[in-house]
Amino acid sequence: MPLTWVTGAHGFIGRHLARLLKSQGHEVAGIGFGVWNSSEAKSWGLDHWVQGAVSSTNLNDLRQISGRPDQLFHLAGGASVGVALQHPHEDFVRTVDSTAALLDWLHRESPQTRLVSVSSAAVYGASHPGRISEEAKLTPFSPYGTHKRIMEELCESYATNFGLKVIIPRLFSVYGPGLRKQLLWDLCSKLHQTGYVELGGNGDELRDWTHIYDVVTNLAQAPHWADESAPKLNLATGIATRVRDIATFAAEAWDKQQTSRIRFRGTSRRGDPFSLVANITRMRDLNMENSIPVNQGVREYVEWFRDANAASS
Repeated sequence: MPLTWVTGAHGFIGRHLARLLKSQGHEVAGIGFGVWNSSEAKSWGLDHWVQGAVSSTNLNDLRQISGRPDQLFHLAGGASVGVALQHPHEDFVRTVDSTAALLDWLHRESPQTRLVSVSSAAVYGASHPGRISEEAKLTPFSPYGTHKRIMEELCESYATNFGLKVIIPRLFSVYGPGLRKQLLWDLCSKLHQTGYVELGGNGDELRDWTHIYDVVTNLAQAPHWADESAPKLNLATGIATRVRDIATFAAEAWDKQQTSRIRFRGTSRRGDPFSLVANITRMRDLNMENSIPVNQGVREYVEWFRDANAASS
C-alpha cells in the first residue's frame, strides 16, 4: 500500500484528492490548517492528520505517525487572488515559506519521495490571447501569481541541485460541489438572496473551467511523471467558456426566469486577464482526460448549493 501525503488536505482540492487516493488503495496522511476530528478526517480519506503549518517540526511529527511518504501532493498555500491582493505578505508566507520548508525537509529526510507541487495558471499573467502552453512566458501580475512562480522556481532548484523528483501541475478554473468561494459561489448566493446578479467585466472573458472530479483524477496520476527536470503540466480542459455563459448555466439551473436578471458592470479588476485557457497537448500525450462538461458541472454545483443551504437552514 503506497503512503501518500497531502499538504493542504483540509482545503477544497486537498480533501477531494485525499478521498480519491484512499479509494485507490493508498494510505493517506495530511497536514495543514483546519480543525478536523478523527471521524471527519477519515470521512475524507485521511488515515493521519496533523493540524498546523508546513514546517519541519510538523513534518517530523507526521513522519513519526505515518512513516516517510512514497509520494506527496503539495496543495498548501494561498488560494485566492483577491485575498493575496489584500494580504500579500500572508500569501507569501503560506505559499513560498511553506514550499521552502517542505523542499528542505524532503531533501534532508525523504529524498526518494515523488513530489507533485500544485501551481496555478495565474503564473502566466494577462498577456496570452490564445491557448497557453507550458512553455509560454510567465508574466504574473498579482501577488498570488508571483508567489506561485517563486514556488515553481524553488521546486526547480531543488530538483536540479538535489535530485528531487518533482512535477508541477498548473490548474486553471477549478470548480465543483463544496467550493464556497469564487464566481459560482457568488452567483448562487446572489440568486438565493435577491435573484439579481451583477458581476464585474463584460461577460465575454474566457476561462478554462475544470470540474474537481477531473482535476483530482488527473492529479492522482501525476507522480508517475515526476523527475529531476521538474516538468510543468497544464491540468485543464482546453475549452474556452465565457463568464456570461457560466452565469447563464447557473441561472437556468436555478430558475429559467432568472437569466434576464444578470448584469455586467463592464469594468474588471486591474490585472485580470481577458483570456486564461490552456493548451492541453501535453496532458493528452499522457492520456489524461476530462469527463464532465461545464454545463453539467454547473448544474451539479447549483444542486449542491441549494441542498447545502437547505440543510443549514
